[in-house]
Amino acid sequence: MKMKATEIRKMSAEELTSKLGDLKKDLFQLRLQHATNQLDNPVKIAEVKRDIARVKTIIRELELAGR
Repeated sequence: MKMKATEIRKMSAEELTSKLGDLKKDLFQLRLQHATNQLDNPVKIAEVKRDIARVKTIIRELELAGR
């Protein structure tokens, strides 16, 4: 599920905000599963958090470039 920055940069602003919302929902679900001991691989939480950071970074780069 790991996304590369090059893949993220190809997305439009609307796709980025949509993807960010999806990733936040995924993170919530993973945390819920982790709290109830249903999560098989807790490393997925860290991967999703990194993907969120990547998307936020690209969104910020687009904001700064648009000035």
